[in-house]
Amino acid sequence: MASKGFTINERGQINRFAIEPKVYVDETPQIGFTKYAEKLNGRLAMLAFVSLIAVEVITGNGLIGWLTSL
Repeated sequence: MASKGFTINERGQINRFAIEPKVYVDETPQIGFTKYAEKLNGRLAMLAFVSLIAVEVITGNGLIGWLTSL
């Protein structure tokens, strides 16, 4: 009866509390050249590239020109 969101104990009483999910521990290494690291690196590079384009559009200068004008 776990699919209904409740369980019934040995006395026939309904337990309406949430059913605890099964715990899953990911044992794969998260350092070095893993798929996770490469995805994260690519996403951060895309954010940096879009940010540089936004700075150039807003200020009218490139990154180096904007930094030297400060």
